[in-house]
Parts: sequence; C-alpha cells; structure tokens
Amino acid sequence: MTEWVLILGGSTGHGAATAKRLAKDGYGVIAFHFDRGEAKKIAEETITEVNKTTGGNCYYFNTNAASVETMDKYIPQIKEITGGQPVKLLLHSIAFGTTTNFFGEKPVTQKQMDMTVHVMGNSLLYWTQKLFAADLLGKGSRVMGLTSEGNYLAMEGYGPVSVAKLAMESIIRQIGWELGQFGITANAVQAGVTPTRALTKITDRWEDWVESTKKRNPMKRTTTPEDIAGTISILLKSEADFINCSIIYCDGGEHRSGTI
Repeated sequence: MTEWVLILGGSTGHGAATAKRLAKDGYGVIAFHFDRGEAKKIAEETITEVNKTTGGNCYYFNTNAASVETMDKYIPQIKEITGGQPVKLLLHSIAFGTTTNFFGEKPVTQKQMDMTVHVMGNSLLYWTQKLFAADLLGKGSRVMGLTSEGNYLAMEGYGPVSVAKLAMESIIRQIGWELGQFGITANAVQAGVTPTRALTKITDRWEDWVESTKKRNPMKRTTTPEDIAGTISILLKSEADFINCSIIYCDGGEHRSGTI
C-alpha cells in the first residue's frame, strides 16, 4: 500500500526538492503550490518529474494552501486519494510573506503582518487540526515546518517573516506535545542560507549573503534544497519515531558560526 506525503509549497525550493526525494523513496506525493508566470513553468517541471518518479501517484493543486476554504475543500479529496489512510508527512514549506522593516519609509502594516504570520506560521496549525480531525494523521505521522536563523537574529527586512517563523516553531512544539501520545511527532528543520527564489524575495543583497555564508560556514558552502530533503527523508524513518518537539539543524554548522 502506498504511503502518502502532503507538502504545502511543493513546487520550488525546499518543497520541490523534498517532493522529488520522497518520490524516489517510494512515497506518493500530494502537494499544494500557488504559482503564476515564470514560477508556474518551474512548478510544471517539478510536477512532471515527481509524477514520472511516482508512476502517477502525484497530485498537485495550484491554489492558496493557507486559505481555510482550501483546507475544507481539499481534505476530503486527500482522504479519497489516500484511501482514508493517514499521511506520513505534513510539511509546511510555504515561503510567502511581506519582507520589510518595522520602521522607515515603508514600515510593515497590520494587514501585511497578519498575512505573513498566518501564511508562514498559523496555517500549519489549521492544517494539522483539520487533518487530525479527519483521521489523516496517525501513529507514525510527522508534522514538519522549515525555519531559519532569522528566528533569533535580526536581519534587514526580515522582521515579519521572523515573527512568523517563531509562531510556527511554537505551534510545532505544541503540536508535538499534544499529539505525541498518538505517535504523531512534530519538528522544525532549520536550513542555512540557501540560494532559492525565496531568498531573492527577502533581500536585494542575497548574492552578498551567499558569498558571506560560504566564508563563515564550517563546510564552506551554502545549504542546498537537497540537503533539507535528505534530512526530511531521514526523519521519516522509524528510527526517528522518538524525535519530537525539536529543531533539527541542517546547515553545516552555520548557526554556530556568527552572523551574516
């Protein structure tokens, strides 16, 4: 029987790499993405590869995964796809929010702040609640989110995202604490600076960040989406059943090596 993974933000970057890796691991892939224009072309390439690898056990939905209406619409369909079996993984890899400072010429607004925290943080809670209520999370299921060192370092333009990441980490910790009794674990994976489309949205200085990272990282390179995908693959193994309420660092030691 096919085991399924559910990826929120599975078309580019870490989410796409994870979809490809888990497809190779033999999982069926259900993913959401919200892409237009050039990004949609990249998404189509990912979908084609994942679909081929899974032999057709691949379902991608191009819609706003952070919308509660989307959750209510698609969760019954997810249950039909899995045959009512719990998903092995719920991965939150949505990288969409406002990147600006709290003060200055264009300070973040309440609307922007609320949107960023909901999309990149709170939406994981609502997905988890609804999947659990639908019996789509069970013993051996993993809930995971992606975070960064911006959760404890102040960075130019990163304030709203930093708040959202902290919210997500708190949500993950509480999910693991409450659902651990059912054999469901929840953890965050912290990546180092990774040259993805999301990074270019955070700062105009992303090339400087990449070069600086190569110098300060103990392994003298940046994190790759494949690094993160490999870590998630490992965490799905039964040997990782007792890892819960934690932040797993996959950055070559970058978080111990100073600031950007």
